[in-house]
Amino acid sequence: MSEANQGSSLFPNYARYPIAIVKGEGSWLWDDKGKKYLDFVSGIAVTNLGHAPHRIKEALVKQLDELWHVSNLYQIPNQEAAAKLLTDNSCADAVFFCNSGAEANEAAIKLARRYHQKIAETGRYEIISFYQSFHGRTLATLTATGQDKVKEGFAPLPEGFKHVPLNDIPALEAAITDKTAAIMLEMVQAEGGIHPVDEAFVQHIAKLCKEQGILLIIDEIQTGMGRTGKLFAYEHYGIEPDIFTLAKGIGSGFPVGATLAKGYLAEAFGPGSHGSTFGGTPLATAAVKATVETIVGEKLAERAADMGQYLMGRLQDQLGAHPSVVEVRGKGLIIGIECTEPVASVVSEAQQRGLLILTAGPNVIRLLPNLLVSREEADLAVTILSSIFAERTAAV
Repeated sequence: MSEANQGSSLFPNYARYPIAIVKGEGSWLWDDKGKKYLDFVSGIAVTNLGHAPHRIKEALVKQLDELWHVSNLYQIPNQEAAAKLLTDNSCADAVFFCNSGAEANEAAIKLARRYHQKIAETGRYEIISFYQSFHGRTLATLTATGQDKVKEGFAPLPEGFKHVPLNDIPALEAAITDKTAAIMLEMVQAEGGIHPVDEAFVQHIAKLCKEQGILLIIDEIQTGMGRTGKLFAYEHYGIEPDIFTLAKGIGSGFPVGATLAKGYLAEAFGPGSHGSTFGGTPLATAAVKATVETIVGEKLAERAADMGQYLMGRLQDQLGAHPSVVEVRGKGLIIGIECTEPVASVVSEAQQRGLLILTAGPNVIRLLPNLLVSREEADLAVTILSSIFAERTAAV
């Protein structure tokens, strides 16, 4: 066991920072020593409504007094209500609830294959995804992921997956065969460096899928629930996916994921075809229902678009001309600052100054403030970051 993990009963699979967070409220966190941090991580795009949002807490407390768990052998009214909210506000007609983003993407892959093999009877099974993508850590979803680092030590990997470069139409067309069941795409490659996909490329994918009977799966795990300035990121591109997946921000910190699909795919998930013991429990779907009602009712996606524009502008003004900054990019409140060198030390320095940020690859700083972040909080984050970069320049 490594020295850093001595005395712990946990697997050492997380490279944890030396901070123990014990309390959160809105955009702020406190550690066990009483130090206060401005949180621009949001649990990696999970706490979209900030920490401990009152409306979600009320819904969970009410549900705790009534019913925690019941098997999916029975009707679950909260589940039906949460699903209707999601379909009423999206292009989807059917929802499957699970526990995480990886499970949602796993279900999407299974749904695409089962539709082609049991309903359309094409026998197709291959999934095309993109280099630098990230889709999860189950065996199927890490195979779909376009980054070798998550696959190391897990061979043999499942067959039926291909990868092509993002925004490369000829490479995508060359990869398509009569075995292609679906194309799986993130609207913003988050773990891969905060790269929004080109609109022309998305339009071409949608056209190819329609012409060739290929399903389009959009992974909205990190971009969904208002994060990019729309409720769902696919809305920026004027397309409708056949399947899309949600997790992270859908439950405001309560563990829950969802796979959503067009109605014609529902038959592929008939009784006994797929399931999840804890998928869509009364507690989980109480959190989903309250979260969706809040984001939609308070127009928080629109607010994220405005705040994202403000924060991006401030970052470009303060950091855009810095010699070590390559680009500031993103959509809404998922923002990346690409640098000429690794940024791990910037993350550590920001922590010391009371700002929590994270990376998106070795050279990209990732900012994920909650959708209710204030201008004053955004200004404070920019001030801290600009002071770090300025001091580094002065030290050279």
